[in-house]
Amino acid sequence: MKKIAVFPGSFDPITIGHYAIVLRALPLFDQIVIAIGVNIDKQGYFSFEQRKTWIKEVFKDIEKISVHEYNGLTVDYCRSIGAKFILRGLRTSADFEFERSVGQANRKLAPEIDTFFLLSAPEHTFISSSIVREIHRNGGAVDSFLPPKIKL
Repeated sequence: MKKIAVFPGSFDPITIGHYAIVLRALPLFDQIVIAIGVNIDKQGYFSFEQRKTWIKEVFKDIEKISVHEYNGLTVDYCRSIGAKFILRGLRTSADFEFERSVGQANRKLAPEIDTFFLLSAPEHTFISSSIVREIHRNGGAVDSFLPPKIKL
């Protein structure tokens, strides 16, 4: 059976921290699906299409990675593609508390799907999409917070 992991998020934008988590997870799974959640009630800072294009560009040379969009519950999306793992990155203890709650709810909804946590590298713990957006919105340089190939 193929080990498929879903790495869900809004990726508004994808950061160097997201990028590093995916690269570190590559040896652990046969396939990683970067799943961009679509929420029609929430408008992103960057367009959905732009985010999807950036992610595809960043990982275009890695066959084990694909980029998709989804609506609804992450566990329902996992079931629809045969994924048995949800991949999440943890930067801080606050992330852990939030992600633990979500992971436990997901486990209740879909006991066959496990959440897999990877700790972020220490140099990435302060980087979030929210911080990148705020710096960008105010004219600051964000290139060092983004994966290679992405220039804002």
